[in-house]
Amino acid sequence: MQLISVNLGRPVPVPYTDAPDGWTGIGKQPVPGPVKVTAPGAKGVAGSGLAGDAVGDLRHHGGDHQAVYAYAREDLDHWERELGRELPGGIFGENLTTTGIDVNGARLGERWRVGRDLVLEVSSARIPCRTFAGHLDEQGWVRRFTRERRPGAYLRVVEPGEVSPGDPVEIVHRPDHEVTVAFWFRAFTTERSLLPRTLAAGNALDPQARAKAQAYADAYGDA
Repeated sequence: MQLISVNLGRPVPVPYTDAPDGWTGIGKQPVPGPVKVTAPGAKGVAGSGLAGDAVGDLRHHGGDHQAVYAYAREDLDHWERELGRELPGGIFGENLTTTGIDVNGARLGERWRVGRDLVLEVSSARIPCRTFAGHLDEQGWVRRFTRERRPGAYLRVVEPGEVSPGDPVEIVHRPDHEVTVAFWFRAFTTERSLLPRTLAAGNALDPQARAKAQAYADAYGDA
């Protein structure tokens, strides 16, 4: 289990984003490292946890609970076969391209040690948006990505550190509940009846997700 690449994005103006300033950092490129990773701060104010990485729309991206985005090389390989095109690390906007890790099977609250010092905690899944669709330029991309249930994981920073390509990744804590990244994704996209069951992840849920799941449970009962 290791990092294949560490990817950073620069702000670029594009016509396919709803970001107030009209630019995005989704087109990330591999860098040699080391890259410093810290908790960025509150959503809506802070961006990426990786130094030098741009986040265009702070309303929906960035902040402590979306400090780092990881996507598996194995899933990029799947999409290469589906789309018939090369997909280099960083093209999905991920900061960390991994190998040997079941990113979508990771549980919320699961902790990874990356390299020597950095500890990350799985917090949620990526939900596709207009900017992602425009960046990939594939017909019906949001629908296709959602149907495939390979969303990749957002992570928060528990202990800051530096990362470089080739760094090992070790799972140092795995909670005892069913709420994986893929399960969370299903609950918050196509299978909303699963929302009450995501509450089993406890404090690993970000406050907005927990409030949404609780509101659904209060209105409709447990799944």
